[in-house]
Amino acid sequence: MADAKQWEDQLIEDMRAHGGQVTQGPLAGQALMVMTSTGAKSGEPRRAILTYSSDGGDQIVAGTAGGSPTIPSWIHNLEANPKVSIEAANETFEATAQVIKDGPERDRLWDQHVARFPAFAAYPEQSGRLIPMVRLTRAS
Repeated sequence: MADAKQWEDQLIEDMRAHGGQVTQGPLAGQALMVMTSTGAKSGEPRRAILTYSSDGGDQIVAGTAGGSPTIPSWIHNLEANPKVSIEAANETFEATAQVIKDGPERDRLWDQHVARFPAFAAYPEQSGRLIPMVRLTRAS
């Protein structure tokens, strides 16, 4: 686990040093954000580094867990407490998360996300589950 945290720390350091852009490694050039949610059980801050797209003025993320059959823990955190902190493009702001598990809006957001990130297209079959989508709306 220390190796994963070290990798994440280096990724975030790279993002912060380059205006929010990742410049090296397998995620170079990806639109990434750091989302801090509150643990559903622990109540502790939980960090997730996520690829995001946009829809109107909102950021959109997908609960893919890299194609894992298990829903990422941060989805459960958002369902328990939808208030999050977002760091994207060297800007930090508060937002409210809306988890969209199914229906036409989920499908539209998924299709839009896959159009932006074609590698995501394989995740539903790989994971064997419907991927939830999350709308992150900046707090006013």
